[in-house]
Amino acid sequence: MYLSVFEIFKVGIGPSSSHTMGPMVAASRFLDLIRHSMQYIDSEYHHNIRIQCSLHGSLAFTGKGHASDRAVMLGLSGYKPDTIDPDHVPEIEDELRKKELLRVHGLPPLHFSPDIDIIFDYDYTMPEHPNGMMFMLHLPDRPNFITETYFSVGGGFVVDKNEFYDQQNNPQPDDYAGTTVPFPFHNAKEMLEMGAKHNMRIADMQRQNELVKYTDDELDHKLDIIWKNMNACINRGMRISGVLPGGLNIKRRAHDLHQKLLTDYKKNDDGPHVINDWLSLYAMAVNEENAAGSKVVTSPTNGAAGVVPAVLRYYMDFVPTAHKTDTREFLLVAAAIGGIIKRQASISGAEVGCQGEVGSASAMSAAGMCSILNGTNEQIENAAEIALEHHLGMTCDPVAGLVQVPCIERNALGSVKSVTAASLALRGDGTHFVMLDNCIETMKQTGLDMHEKYKETSSGGLATFAVNLPAC
Repeated sequence: MYLSVFEIFKVGIGPSSSHTMGPMVAASRFLDLIRHSMQYIDSEYHHNIRIQCSLHGSLAFTGKGHASDRAVMLGLSGYKPDTIDPDHVPEIEDELRKKELLRVHGLPPLHFSPDIDIIFDYDYTMPEHPNGMMFMLHLPDRPNFITETYFSVGGGFVVDKNEFYDQQNNPQPDDYAGTTVPFPFHNAKEMLEMGAKHNMRIADMQRQNELVKYTDDELDHKLDIIWKNMNACINRGMRISGVLPGGLNIKRRAHDLHQKLLTDYKKNDDGPHVINDWLSLYAMAVNEENAAGSKVVTSPTNGAAGVVPAVLRYYMDFVPTAHKTDTREFLLVAAAIGGIIKRQASISGAEVGCQGEVGSASAMSAAGMCSILNGTNEQIENAAEIALEHHLGMTCDPVAGLVQVPCIERNALGSVKSVTAASLALRGDGTHFVMLDNCIETMKQTGLDMHEKYKETSSGGLATFAVNLPAC
């Protein structure tokens, strides 16, 4: 199945694409299901309908820290991740808790008490996927009159149970908007072969696939909007100071770091290593915004949302030859790599650990960076492989289920690795021992072997040691 650049990069709210945006999208889809089913509900019941939602697996274990309950409330209230104003979220939540009634377009009032009707089921993990949830509509004499199971499979992608099994059992068409794309590469090997056969760069092939749906101008405009949102998130994160929500009392650092870097920059006596501090600053600014529940762009997930913007902002700020149109090429190439990783393995921390989130983001950024620095297709593939290879085995162990420790700093280091990987690849000729496809398969198998306590359940690793053990 072809994945568009706008499926990889989606505007939403923090702190998690799979645990916040996913449940919000699923709740919205359940409302649509109810609308289509209202003809089967007698009018006498229209004022006595109740909705419930149960969260399972990783959604249960880290749902409170990831604001999954709030996401369900927002989705059932009729809001979408890409259009909601994060500043209005508290008042929406307060209103629902007070009235315990959902009033949404096209439906009668629906009874819903968040404290009762959102169930964190810690005992049952759905066998299909660790991020499972079930929505239920009850009538007075017919409980579970409508039920649907959804899986949040990473990066804000949501499938229902039927869609999940269809994708598992049936090959997906390589189309976009119902039209076959001209360059349907499923993996890196096919990507390189198509590029060689048609004498085309990866960015150009990805662009031609997108043009099945958009005109050139429309595509450029939408790509510019994605970068505009990413860049705005960096700027917001650098402006705001204070303490992040959630109870860990983690202080925002991007604002102070930015001020210190500006002061040192004016002195003109920085060593070359300070560029790593700028990369870290940009990434941390984004992920502090994400942790605060602000607007971010999945890249490819919220937990890894800082890497791509950080590397691209570094390029725009510090590379003398940078041009504003280079951002489009960067995003197209990054999406090509992200699409391959999602199709062949996973970008979900609950499935494969943080190697699938920050590791994927670092590979995407390295490829994008290598491309806009005029790397060949082979060098671009090599850059992605180097970056991903050196994230293999990384666990997802957020302290208290919050996307803060170690997530924010991991984005900073993922950004540094991206630039290093791109630079190394550009110094070579593109030939290397381990190919990207092999590295992606290794990540997948490592994720399958990884104990579930290290996959976004907050039951192992730093999540427990940082809380339960005294510092030495």
